[in-house]
Parts: sequence; C-alpha cells; structure tokens
Amino acid sequence: MKDLPLSEVYQLIEPGPVVLLATARAGRANVMTMSWHMMMEFTPPLIGCVVSNGDYSFNALRETKECVIAIPGVELAETVVGVGNCSGRDVDKFERFGLTAKPAQEVKAPLIAECFANLECKVVDTRLVNKYCFFVLEVVKAWRKPSRSAPKTIHHHGFGKFVVDGETLKIKSKMP
Repeated sequence: MKDLPLSEVYQLIEPGPVVLLATARAGRANVMTMSWHMMMEFTPPLIGCVVSNGDYSFNALRETKECVIAIPGVELAETVVGVGNCSGRDVDKFERFGLTAKPAQEVKAPLIAECFANLECKVVDTRLVNKYCFFVLEVVKAWRKPSRSAPKTIHHHGFGKFVVDGETLKIKSKMP
C-alpha cells in the first residue's frame, strides 16, 4: 500500500452517474452538473445530494425546495462537462448547450428532453444544508424514455476523467 492524498479519496467512492440538476427561480431555469448524490430510501424514493453554497443553483434549490434530476446518457458527456464548467450567474445554460426545457408535472423546474430519465423532486429535509450543503429530496414523479432501455451513463473519477457503464453482471440477490 502507498499513501493516497486525502484530496483524491472522492475519486474512489463517487456514488453514481453524473446527472444534471435543473432548478427554476423567478421565472428563470438553470441547470448544473452534479455527481455528489446517493439513494437513501426505496419507498418513497429519497435522494441525498450536495449542492455547494457557491453554486448558483444552491439558492434556487434552497428557496423553491424543488428541482429535477435529469439523467443523461454517455452521448451527452461533452455537454454535461460544459454545463459543469460555467455558471448560471453568467449564462443561460439551456440556450448555450442546446438543451430543451420541458414542463414538469409536479414542480416548476424543467425536465431536460435530451436526458433518458427525469426525476421531479421536492426537498423534504434541510437539516444538514447549513453545515454540509446536503439536501434530502423526495422523487414525486419519474419519467423515462421507453426507447432507451439500456442507456450508458458516465461516472466521474475526478480531474476530467470519467468512466462509462460497462458490463452488466446478474447475480441472484434478495435486494429489489
């Protein structure tokens, strides 16, 4: 074994696919790239996520208490990185990156048409927001494109490195 800098630990334990988090505040939609999220419960589906208080989306999420988590396929990798490399304070990311905002059913934040799945979410717990920027979201409506049965997602490994979903293993389990 060899020492690993603590600043690199996150590269080993990133939780899941890189997603886009859409918000809407004062009639203006925004989108950010997010990889720090995790499933917390199956029913109702709860997702925990970290949105830095330096991100433009932080105040929108905190004030409106709703968002959409849009799950892009690998074909959107360049767009996802581009969205993550600029701020909604300075640019309309939907326009700049050619993303199509579609009306959601349960929240004011938009669905993103180019993504294969969209999860309409409401913030249900903010007790850890001030200390850790950690929001607990409940998925209140979920959408999936039926034409995309097995899309590949990207997973962040830090410093511009991403891994694409690989081989699927099917192993008997008692988990759902």
